[in-house]
Amino acid sequence: MAASKLVIVESPAKAKTIGKFLGRGYKVEASQGHVRDMPKSQIGVDVEHGFEPKYITIRGRGEILSRIRKEAKAASKIYLATDPDREGEAISWHLANVLGIDEKSPCRIEFHEVTAKAVKAAVKNPRPIDMDLVNAQQARRVLDRLIGYKISPLLWRKVRKGLSAGRVQSVATKMICDREEEIDIFVPEEYWIVSTDFKIGAAKVDARFTGWGAEKADLHSKAEADDVLAKCENAKFTVSAIKKGERRKNPAAPFTTSNLQQEASRKLGFTTQKTMQIAQQLYEGVEIAGEGSQGLVTYIRTDSTRIADEAMDAVRAMIAANYPPEYLPEKPNVYRTRSSAQDAHEAIRPTDMDRRPESIKASLTRDQFKLYKLIYERFVASQMTPALYDTLSVDIDASTGARFHFNAQKLRFAGFTAVYEEGQDDAAEEASVKNLPELEEGMEARRGELAADQRFTQPPPRYTEASLVRALEEKGIGRPSTYAPTISTIINRGYVARENRRLIPTELGKIVNEMMCKNFPNIVDITFTAGMEEELDEVEAGDLEWHKIIADFYGPFEETLEEADKNIEKVAIEDQVSDVPCEKCGAMMVYKMSRYGRFLACPNFPNCRFTLALPNTIGVPCPKCGGELLERISRKGRKFYGCEHYPECDFVSWERPVKETCPVCGGRMVLKAGPKGTLFHVCVNESCRHRVQIENTANDE
Repeated sequence: MAASKLVIVESPAKAKTIGKFLGRGYKVEASQGHVRDMPKSQIGVDVEHGFEPKYITIRGRGEILSRIRKEAKAASKIYLATDPDREGEAISWHLANVLGIDEKSPCRIEFHEVTAKAVKAAVKNPRPIDMDLVNAQQARRVLDRLIGYKISPLLWRKVRKGLSAGRVQSVATKMICDREEEIDIFVPEEYWIVSTDFKIGAAKVDARFTGWGAEKADLHSKAEADDVLAKCENAKFTVSAIKKGERRKNPAAPFTTSNLQQEASRKLGFTTQKTMQIAQQLYEGVEIAGEGSQGLVTYIRTDSTRIADEAMDAVRAMIAANYPPEYLPEKPNVYRTRSSAQDAHEAIRPTDMDRRPESIKASLTRDQFKLYKLIYERFVASQMTPALYDTLSVDIDASTGARFHFNAQKLRFAGFTAVYEEGQDDAAEEASVKNLPELEEGMEARRGELAADQRFTQPPPRYTEASLVRALEEKGIGRPSTYAPTISTIINRGYVARENRRLIPTELGKIVNEMMCKNFPNIVDITFTAGMEEELDEVEAGDLEWHKIIADFYGPFEETLEEADKNIEKVAIEDQVSDVPCEKCGAMMVYKMSRYGRFLACPNFPNCRFTLALPNTIGVPCPKCGGELLERISRKGRKFYGCEHYPECDFVSWERPVKETCPVCGGRMVLKAGPKGTLFHVCVNESCRHRVQIENTANDE
C-alpha cells in the first residue's frame, strides 16, 4: 500500500472538513495554531546580534508535534496548508523547520475557501514558502516583543503587576482616553427648534423653521425662539418653492473583516471577538445535513473588496434566476479597495450561492445562522442595481418672512434594498413616506400648533467596538487580524470597560495612558504606528529588509526606555471606598473595575473574596411603587427591566421604560428602535400606541 500524503492545517475543524474532500491517499493533521514561539520567560530576541528571535516549542504542543513527526516520516509528500496570511505562512515555516522540509521546495499550498474544488486545486499547485510573508510576521512579532517585554516590567514596578503595553493596544487605549477627555471638557451649547405641521390641500406635512427667507438662522436662545413664535402667530403661509428630484442609493461592497465586525455589532449586537469566532467556524467547516462538513464562507481576514470571476458569475446567475431583470446591472459592480489594503484575499462571501441561509438553517447554531445570513445577503445585494427614490423638498414662507422647510422621499424602485440594507450609525436620511404630496407653488398652507423645543449640542459619542474598529482602520492602525485581539486585550487588562456597548477608560487605563504619552510618545503616536504598519507591508512586498525596521526603531527606543525608568515615579492607585459593608467580614467594600464594568469587592482580598455586583439603574421610577427600575439579565441572557423592590413589587418590562408619559393618553412609554438607527418613545397602551421620534444622542460615531 502506497504511503499517504500528509496535509497539515491549523485547526481540527478544518482538518476534518479537508479530510473528507481529499479522501483516501491523504492524511490530514492539525497543528492547532503555532507550534513554536519565543519563550515567555525571557525577551527571546538577541538585541546584540541582529535582533534574531529565539524560538522554542510552545508548552503543550510537544504531543501534537510528535504525532505530526510520526505521520511525516511515513508520508510520501507533505503539504503545509495553514491559513493564507502572514501568520499562516509563519506557521508553515516553523513546521518546515521542525520537520526538516526545505522551505524552497514546493511544500506550501493555500486556498481561500474550504471547498473541495479549492482544496484539490491547491494540492495540484504547491509553491515554496514565501519568506517575505514570513519576515513581515517575524518583524511584527519582534517589534511587539521588544515593546511589550521592555515597557511592561516598567509598568509593573511603577504602577501594578500584570500590566502590559503594546504597539497597537497602546494607541487604541489612547484613542479611547482622548475621546473621554473630549467628552469631559465638552461644553453643551443651547439651541432651539421651532416646528409645526401644515395642512396644504389634502396633504399634511411636518416642517421646521430654517431662517428668514433665503437667509439661514439658528436659534440659540428662548428669546430668539419666542420671536419666531410671535411673528408666526398671526402670519399667513404659502408654499414658496418646490423641488422634485431623484436619489440613487448604491449598494455597499461585500464584507471586509472590518466591515463585517462593524455590521455584526450594529445589526446583531456581536462583539468583535464573537464575530471572528463564529466567522472562523463558518470558514473552517460546519456539518451540513446531507453534505458533511463544508466551509461556508471564504477566508475571513481580508481588507479587499475584490471578487473572483467565478464567484461573480455565480452571484449574477443567482440574481437573474430569482429577481426581475431590472435588479441585475448590465455589468458587475466593482468596488474600490482602500489604498492601504493588502488585497491578498477576496472579500468575505459565501462559497456556494446554492446554500441559501434558510436552506441550511437547521444545521447551524442560531449565531452561525445570523452571521451567515448577513454575509450571504450583503454579497447578493452588492451585485444588484441601486435603489431609486423620488424626492421632494418644499419651502413654506410666512407673510412675516419666516421660512419653514421639509424634505421627503418615496421609494420608487427597491433595487438592492429588496435583499439587504447596510446598518447606519446615525439617522440623517430624509423621512420616507408612502406617497409624496401633490403640491404647487403659491398654495395656501394652514399652520397647526407651533412648538419650540430646547435642545443642547451633544459631546462626541464614546467609541463602540464597531466605531473603534472603523477608526483604527481609517487611521491605518493594525490590520484585519489584529482588530478583535486588540480590543480584547485592552478590556482584559482592565484599561477599558464595556458599558452599554460603549468603551470607557478605567482609572487604571487613564494612568497607564498618561504615563505612555509622557514617556513613550512614539509608541502611542498614531502617525508613527501607521507608518510602522506601512513598513511591515513593504517587508511583505519584498521591498524592505526586516532587520532594518527593528534596528531603526530599537536605538531611539532604548534611550527613551532609560530616561523613562529614571523619570517615572511610582503611582499608587487608591480604591474608592463605598458605604456598603462586606457581608462576610464587615469591612467597607471598595469599587473595582473589571472587563464587565464596575463592581464592589472586599478590601481584605485575598483573605476575603466576597464581591457584589452593582445594580444598573436606568434613572426611571417604577410605575407601580415609585422605586428605582434596574436593568437585569434573564437566565437565557435576555435583558429586561424590573423594580428594585422585587419580589414585593412585581413590575417587569422587556422594553426599556422612559420617564416621559404619552402626550396623547398620558400612559407609560417605552424606548423602541426603528429602521436605520431611529429611536422612538412608544405608548404601551394598546388602544393608543402613539409614538414620538427622538434624537439618537448615543449613536456610533
